[in-house]
Amino acid sequence: MTTDSASKTEELKKCPIDFERHGPGFRQGFVEQTHELHAKCPVAWTGSYEDHWVVSGMDQVFAVARRPEVTNFRDADGSVNGYKGISIPAYDYGPYDTPSFLELDPPEQTDFRKVLNPYMSPAAVARWVPIIDELVHACLDDHIESGSIDFIDDLATIVPAITTMGMLGLPLADWDVHSEAQHALMYTPPGSPDHERVMKIVMASRAALTDAVPEVRANPRPGFVDALINATVAGRVLTDQEITGTLMLLVGGGFDTTTALTGQSLLWLSQHQDERARLAAEIDTLLDPATEEFLRFFTPAVGDARTFSEDVEIDGVEFKEGERVWVSWSMANRSPEVFPDPDEVDFDRTGNRHAAFGLGIHRCIGSNVARNVFKRMVTAVLDRMPDFVIDPDAVVHYESVGQINGLVNMPATFTPGERRGPGLAQTIEKVQKIVVDEQLAERVTARRDR
Repeated sequence: MTTDSASKTEELKKCPIDFERHGPGFRQGFVEQTHELHAKCPVAWTGSYEDHWVVSGMDQVFAVARRPEVTNFRDADGSVNGYKGISIPAYDYGPYDTPSFLELDPPEQTDFRKVLNPYMSPAAVARWVPIIDELVHACLDDHIESGSIDFIDDLATIVPAITTMGMLGLPLADWDVHSEAQHALMYTPPGSPDHERVMKIVMASRAALTDAVPEVRANPRPGFVDALINATVAGRVLTDQEITGTLMLLVGGGFDTTTALTGQSLLWLSQHQDERARLAAEIDTLLDPATEEFLRFFTPAVGDARTFSEDVEIDGVEFKEGERVWVSWSMANRSPEVFPDPDEVDFDRTGNRHAAFGLGIHRCIGSNVARNVFKRMVTAVLDRMPDFVIDPDAVVHYESVGQINGLVNMPATFTPGERRGPGLAQTIEKVQKIVVDEQLAERVTARRDR
């Protein structure tokens, strides 16, 4: 390290950045802190939680996320290098913990993605759209006559969860076994007195997924579980524990992020009625750019941790092997040199190359699913509850938005309408039969092969 670069690194580490991501003020102070970091230290140092770097500018985030010397790897049993994966502070998952492919490096990580990609390609996800629509309208029909709904509890939590269960190849009706566990894991801050309760329901969710592996092995059917049972990763078959760890990732990613994006977007539309009316009137042409803008602006998964696996210089800063870094997708998505007027939602924004799904080899594998489920929910709400009103004082935000920028509750009122079909319970039974009969959870290439 040169004298100049050493001096620069030490100066950055002295930068007065308090980065209490899980604190109650992080959500309220997000815009101000983002501006401060962009202006003063797009690569900063903080002593919050565990000493680590914070990377917030788009150029710096892009550079760090795509470097092979920056790893997601988590050494679960401490036998390799002690790296702690994608969470700061690191979670303690107990004695049965096995990292998912999000916390592995190639070639294992690459092999996992090759196994799962055919189930989440645009063509594969398109097969699910009629099922998603059935579920969305069933949720709305359960409340349409009353004139009131909680968009989180009664819609945005339910549809992504049931869709994910279908893609797993597991019973759709079991969605609520996992739902609260996944949301609570995200919104409960480290050190919370509620942590023990949350971990109990998370372990119950994990146990259900663990039990599903031998059950699907004995009764094969299409879906992620079957794909992982029959997968070869780095030249070997997976253990049941490795399969369960991957299922936990797929459930967490499938349940909570789309819920967060939908809730935040509907809240914004309630507060910007002219733009809501415009989106409803121009839904055919405006929905796609609006979706990308909501992803940029609300960035559901706000960031991930990484570890430097070698000494490396990036953007003129020397990082040491073993040091930790938080890569902030949400702050990068407010970079003014990339996004003019970054603190405004602009449906006409062009070239919207946001980082809401991450960057590099670990980019979110479920982005096609998330986009489709979000679009179907928003489209149906604008069509069937066009005058919905959300009281911002009744909205309950996640206590900690340091991982997911989500909402616990979001009650709304609207002019009552007519139901169009059966409610959720009946619809789950109906679509479960369709999923099985039409083999919707097959990989997209299976029918072509036949």
